[in-house]
Amino acid sequence: MKPRIAVLPGDPSGIGPEMTVKLLRRAQNLEAAELLLIADPLVLESGERSAGGPALDPLRLESLDVLRFEPGRPSLLVQNTMAGKPPVLGESNAHSGKASFEAMQLATEAVRRGAVDGIVFAPLNKHSLRLGGLAHEDELRYMQERFDVPGFVCEFNITGSLWTSRVTSHVPLKDVAALITGQAVQDAVHIICGALVSAGVAAPRIAVSGLNPHAGDGGSIGREEIEIIEPAVRALKAQGIDARGPYSPDTVFIGARRGDFDAVVSMYHDQGQIAMKLLGFEQGVTLHGGLPVPVATSASGSAFDIAGKGVANVEGLQKAFELCVRMAGRAG
Repeated sequence: MKPRIAVLPGDPSGIGPEMTVKLLRRAQNLEAAELLLIADPLVLESGERSAGGPALDPLRLESLDVLRFEPGRPSLLVQNTMAGKPPVLGESNAHSGKASFEAMQLATEAVRRGAVDGIVFAPLNKHSLRLGGLAHEDELRYMQERFDVPGFVCEFNITGSLWTSRVTSHVPLKDVAALITGQAVQDAVHIICGALVSAGVAAPRIAVSGLNPHAGDGGSIGREEIEIIEPAVRALKAQGIDARGPYSPDTVFIGARRGDFDAVVSMYHDQGQIAMKLLGFEQGVTLHGGLPVPVATSASGSAFDIAGKGVANVEGLQKAFELCVRMAGRAG
């Protein structure tokens, strides 16, 4: 059986609806999986106007209780969150945040019912989500609670064949050092190692970054590498994981780009994100690791500045879709 994938158009005020329409117009995507699009029809129409060309012809459903699919045609679970008003493009607002948040609620409910095997979503806007009702650090922590997942979860960023995870994520930079523990480093390596195996990499090679400039320079610029990170790497090796490091943060991605590693574990958000986006921003993928099903999106943001202009690049979302389908199929 083909995997069943929920597709969300992201923030209605950004480029997400346009990207979603472009994604669903590709015949190979309609053949690869059974697709459940969760959206207000006004959001879908907005995306169609931005993308230009013909309208989609989804099978309209009023609830998950009547879920069904037809070959080569997406099913549309109809939301009514826009209150009859088309989305205002190009700005963060509570109305769009509420629509994207409620789509996420429906998608996670579909997973909990066993109705879908994965989720792909177009770019969200975290500020809009919070205005619309999200009370969590981000959508990953919301899904972690919805799926009752204990322990460590993490965003992975993927460009081509290179993956990254991180020990800390959406926290202020001033709080990072206190959150770097041996267990946290091991958790970040374990979770990306498992995901790489699920994606088809038999024996992942994982580089672990240092925290400080020059990986601490032998302790003269900080001792986290000596006291925390290097012992964690030794422990991982003893467990049979091909973990290496800690490497200097300013050079580890040079080796990664060369193909020396399958993944880099960074210590904080921008340490890995800046490098990955320079390596291939428009085709980058974000995968939410540690959840019971694959959940993926493009690495790009909601891009309010180009919303409605018909120029949004869909390739990152395409890569996210392909990864989600591949992982959902392997799990099935």
